[in-house]
Parts: sequence; structure tokens; C-alpha cells
Amino acid sequence: MEIEPAEEVKEPPRIHRLDESVVNRIAAGEVIQLPVSAVKELVENSLDASSTSISVLVKDGGLKLIQVSDDGHGIRYEDLPILCERHTTSKLSKYEDLQSIKSMGFRGEALASMTYVGHVTVTTITRGQLHGYRVSYRDGVMENEPKACAAVKGTQIVIENLFYNMVARRKTLQNSADDYTKIVDLLSRFAIHHIDVSFSCRKHGAARADVHSVATPSRLNAIRSVYGLSVAQNLIKIEASDNDPSSSVFEMDGFISNSNYVAKKTTMVLFINDRLVECTALKRALEVVYVATLPKASKPFIYMSITLPPEHVDVNVHPTKREVSLLNQEVIVEKIQSVVESVLRNSNESRTFQEQTVEATPSVPSVTNNDLHLSPSPSGSKSQRVPVNKIVRTDSSDPAGRMHAYLYKNPQKYLGRDSSLTTVRSSVRQRRNLKETADLTSIQELINDIDRKCLLDIVRQSTYIGMADDVFALLQHNTHLYLANVVNLSKELMYQQVLRRFAHFNAIQLSEPAPLQELIMLALKEEDSDLESNENDDLKKKIAEMNTQLLNQKSEMLEEYFCIFIDSDGNLSRLPILLDQYIPDMDRVPEFVLCLGNDVEWEEEKNCFQSLAAALGNFYAMHPPMLPNPSGKGLEFYRKRKHGKHTQDGGNSCHVDGTAEEDEFEHELLSEAETAWAQREWSIQHVLFPSMRLFLKPPNSMASNGTFVRVASLEKLYKIFERC
Repeated sequence: MEIEPAEEVKEPPRIHRLDESVVNRIAAGEVIQLPVSAVKELVENSLDASSTSISVLVKDGGLKLIQVSDDGHGIRYEDLPILCERHTTSKLSKYEDLQSIKSMGFRGEALASMTYVGHVTVTTITRGQLHGYRVSYRDGVMENEPKACAAVKGTQIVIENLFYNMVARRKTLQNSADDYTKIVDLLSRFAIHHIDVSFSCRKHGAARADVHSVATPSRLNAIRSVYGLSVAQNLIKIEASDNDPSSSVFEMDGFISNSNYVAKKTTMVLFINDRLVECTALKRALEVVYVATLPKASKPFIYMSITLPPEHVDVNVHPTKREVSLLNQEVIVEKIQSVVESVLRNSNESRTFQEQTVEATPSVPSVTNNDLHLSPSPSGSKSQRVPVNKIVRTDSSDPAGRMHAYLYKNPQKYLGRDSSLTTVRSSVRQRRNLKETADLTSIQELINDIDRKCLLDIVRQSTYIGMADDVFALLQHNTHLYLANVVNLSKELMYQQVLRRFAHFNAIQLSEPAPLQELIMLALKEEDSDLESNENDDLKKKIAEMNTQLLNQKSEMLEEYFCIFIDSDGNLSRLPILLDQYIPDMDRVPEFVLCLGNDVEWEEEKNCFQSLAAALGNFYAMHPPMLPNPSGKGLEFYRKRKHGKHTQDGGNSCHVDGTAEEDEFEHELLSEAETAWAQREWSIQHVLFPSMRLFLKPPNSMASNGTFVRVASLEKLYKIFERC
């Protein structure tokens, strides 16, 4: 029997003191984690030096070169030898000073850390000196004595070959574009808070700065210059404060985005006592408010500046000073969250983004009110399994479920539009109904009439399938198919848009001013079926003159409230925009002008506005083009007639010898018609129905006047198909 040798007893490893260079190198890796960390430390030093202008130059994302120049008070010659030693600072002298410190730096580690991971050169001059000094540092000490040199007011610090002695970290920072983007974002944040300081940031060799802000008295102007107009115009001013020592003492002011702001990620710029920091608890609390208040809104933009007594803030909790600890942080977060929620609920409109609707054919029974009412499911109930014959089916290759995906179509060579829905829908969504109209009782009464008579509509929860004929579109709502009269729907939508956008229109500028009198004469001649008769010409001229004179008298009101501009010579030169991406059929302008003169009740205010809105609604409605539809029987209209040889049976003319001759068409006219009809169908699909979901409140009368007609039940059709 073998005896196993006893295990060798290992002594615990000895503890020894690290070499100072190793300690400093480790500490440097904690403070300067990325190139942007070095830029932040240097910019904060410049701000502490009372600078009014700070410029940053970067090469290769900061790995090759970081240069920060300011016009601050500079560094004294006597302080240069210990400038980059660890824990040398002018910000405090004893620990108790941290309780009331207001500067951004206080540890004396930033410059020292940079010298351990890069080559640092400082050029500085103080007030009253005839020349400046330049000195280089490595591992916390001067490489040589300061040399006299020419210098401009302030300090310039250059860091070269950052992380040259940290191979692993340098390899992880190969994407210089990402590092530079972080630096630009950092400078942008500083620029919108320190509005009395000019900031610039550019790449080495670039002629144009990526951040360029100048001192301004307005924070909103600073945000506009840095983040752009699209951000600035969608911001709401916000303020909150508390002065109860038993709970919290703070003041907060800033800007938050409204529901029209669109972004994929949250942008939160937070300064606490002028320090750029992060507060995860506050950020999450505000995101919760946006999700709850605006369920379909995008990620918000938030700028906040919070001021607290210095003794209520612990600044010494993170190596890079990225976070701070607040006294009564939960109370402060809760109060700010409450204020933000209140402001959002009071200032922002609800947003509705849904899919498009559908088309069909006429001559079917009309819809009842019960057909159009929706039956909401009880809130909080669990989703139940839907029977297979009640499932709403759509085409997987076409998310809107339109029937066009199943049909062969010739390329729309005449339709010069981008059918990408992203651009169009975002444009439609941005043109929200104005919350404030002119303070006229008559307009408010007309809008209230619309709201009172509104029926629970199928428009907002239906899918557009396609055009069934020239007038009707086919819609699918749940498992039912409906025909929708496009002309009636568009007329009502335009009428409501006129009232809701009253006095807030953008304009369509006509290429050439159109004389009112000539337009009215054209309309009168079109109404007269006997084109060869000249007996009524004098009467028509008198009517045209009287209507022109009337419209000239009303031109000021038409321009102010409806953006219909008539110049002093009686020429029409401007019309309102009721829907983005849509221009009415200009062939109907004469009829519209005649309607303004004849059908508008000018005497009483409410009737005047109502009849004007109706006239505009009829003009902007999506009527079929005046040229016949070339895709059906209307094609015969464009065939050339040849001396009575045209036959009625096949459309081909025959020679005496029996050979067939190909049909000849008026190609120019045919092309014009194809373009007009294609543009109308595009507008119906991509402009009309998305806009109706957002804006239209269908009146009850549409349930019985043939505007909506239910034509089929997919549930019943499915059962029929099952039996086949």
C-alpha cells in the first residue's frame, strides 16, 4: 500500500508597494478613458479660467492630436513646474472646501493623467506679460525648462499620441469617426449651456467647423445654432423649483420637446450646478412620462439646468466626474417628473398614426349607422384567439393590404412623383390641425357643429385597397369591405380643413396672375350649352364685371382669412394650401371664382365663412379629371377618326382588301390624360386617406347618403371559399 505524499503548504503571497509610475499609469487609465474624456477635462479647465472663447482641434478622433485653445487668464510661470503633477490644483486647499466648491475641477488629476498616456505641450500667457511660455510634459514632470515664445491671450494645451503606451486600449479605439462624433456631441452640450462662451470644434485639415457657436443672450438661439431649427421649433420652456428645507431645495429651468419632435433616441443634456453630468434616475423618470403621455411619440430632446446649494451635491463620486450625488434626489426627480408631465399634457396635441383605407364599386345597399360604429373591447381584458374565418387578411408583401400588389401595372412613366410613403406621411403628420384658430365665435360654432355631428368613423381604422372606379374607393374595416365616395369624402375633408386652419394657411403661388373677369367669363361660357349663341354675351360681361368688383371689395378679408390673394388690378395670384403634397385641379379655377361671386353669402359672418369654406371644399375635392379615363371605355375618346371609316365593333378600321389597320391615337392628349388620372390616384392613396385618418370627422349623414356602402363580408366569403 502506497502512502501519498503530503500536499505542500503554500504560503500566502506577499503584499508589496506598487511602483509610483505603475500607480500613476493605472490612475490615468481611470480618468482618461477615451479621447472625449481628455477634451472634457481640458474644456472644463478653460471654463474655470473664465474663458469667453474655446476652440478644439482633433486629428484621428483624438488619438493623434487634441488641441484646446482658450482666452482665459492663463497659467502663472511659477506654477508651470508642478502643473502636471498629481493632486496639484488651484481649486481647493483642504477637504472641507469640497462642501462649497463651484469650480469644475478640484482633484488635480486630469493634466497629470494625460501626461502618463500621451505627450502634452502647454503654451500660456498671463495678463501683463510681454511673451508666453511653452513647455512639454511626460509622466507628470517637465521635460525641459519653459521656453519663451510668442502667444495669444490664454492657454493652449496639445496632447499628441494619446494612449501610445496602452496598446490594448489604442487598438479598441481604431474607429476615429466614432470618437470624433462623441467630441462633437460634448462640445454641442457645452455650447447650449454656456451661452456666454463661443465654442468651435473641427477636424485637423478641415476648413469648416462641425461645431460653431457664438455668445448669445438666448438659450433657444444657442440650441437652434447647434442642434438645428427642427429641434428648436419643437421645444417647450419648462421651470420647476422648491424651497422647502425639509424636502428639497432646488431650481430647474430648461426645454423639453413636444409631440411633433421626431428622433430615434433620447437626447438629454443635464447640467447640475453648471457641471455636465448624467442622472440615470431622472432620465428614466422623464422617459416614462413621455411613454405614458405621448404613447406614439418619438424619443425626446431634453435640456435641463438644475441649481442646488453646493453643500447638497457630492461631486466626488466618479473618476471622470460624470455623475454626482444629490441630497433628496428621489424628491427632486419626482417633482421634476410631475412638472414635465403637466406641461406635456397641457401643451401637446395627441398624435394618431394609422394605416390607409380601401376602395370598391357602386350600386350596392347603403350603410347604416350601426355598420360604421366601432365596438371597443373592454380595457384590460386578455386577447382572445380569433376564429380563422374572422381573421383580417392582407397581403404580406404590401403592408397596407392594397389590391394593387396582385395586379399587373404598367410603369407610371408620366407620374413624376416619389411614391415612398415615408416622406409623404411624415409631411402629413407634421401638418397637424392648429390648436388655436382665429378667436371668432362663428368659426368656433361651425367647428362645434362638426364635432357634434361626427359619427364613429371607419376611416381611421380601415385599410385602403384601391380605386374601384372613377369615384369609389374600396376600404377594408375589420372583416368588412366598404365602398367610399372619394369626391364626397375629399369635399368634406377640405371643408373641415378650411375651418380648422382658418387664417393659418400656406400659399400656392400661381405662375402668372389670372384676371378674375376672364376667369368668370370662361366659367359662364362653359355653363352655356349653346356655344354658338352670342345673345347673352352682354349679360355675361355684366355678371363678370359685377362679380369682379365684388371680389375686389372683399379681397382684404379673402387674403387675411383664406390666403386668396387678389391684387389691385383684379388678378388672382395666390391660393391656400389645404393639404401638403396636394394641388387642386387648376382647370376648375374659373368655376371656383364664379362660385365665390355667386354662391357666397357675404352679408352674415357665419353664413359667409360657411359658404366660403364649402366653395373651397368643392374646388379642392378630388373630382375625376375632365379628360375621360383612358384605362376603360374612355380610351375611344382618344382614337383618331378617319373619314367615317371607323368601325363600331372592334375599334380597327379595315381596307377594301380585308387587311386590318392599327388604331391610331392622339398620343399627346392620351399622355396628358394618363398623367392626370395617375396623379389623382396617387393623391388619393398617399395624401387623401392618410390625411383623413388624422383630420376628418365624418358627419352622420355619410351613413345614409351613399358615401359609405358596405359591399361584402370577408367572413362569409371565407366560408364560401371553404366549400369550394
